[in-house]
Amino acid sequence: MVNDIEAAPTDLRAVRAAIWTYVGIVVATVVVLVVLTAAAPHLATREAWGHALVVAAFAVLLPLRLRAARRGSVRAVRAIGVIATVVAAVNVVEACLPAFPGWMRGQMVVVAAVMLVLLGCVVRAARRRVA
Repeated sequence: MVNDIEAAPTDLRAVRAAIWTYVGIVVATVVVLVVLTAAAPHLATREAWGHALVVAAFAVLLPLRLRAARRGSVRAVRAIGVIATVVAAVNVVEACLPAFPGWMRGQMVVVAAVMLVLLGCVVRAARRRVA
């Protein structure tokens, strides 16, 4: 199979940085939830934990897709873009819901912003490879 857009590792530096920023935010969120569960349980709701588990799954998946993308997989680059789009949209919607504590809604807005940056980096890397 011939790839029309080969993603060279140098084109993916910004993608890598955005993904690891996201992973850092997710790890920090889980740590905060652990602390809040003991210190202020009303701020570590079931909904907050549920959201944290879902974003943690993507924090595992995105570096795996990045690894494949760095080896030249076009499908992996596209998958990163799709994941970034979906995670951004879901976080924006969930940030508007009163079911989540205020601190987590703020975190959701930050995650959405990081995912939009990631999407922009993916698009830019793909365009560079086509040109």
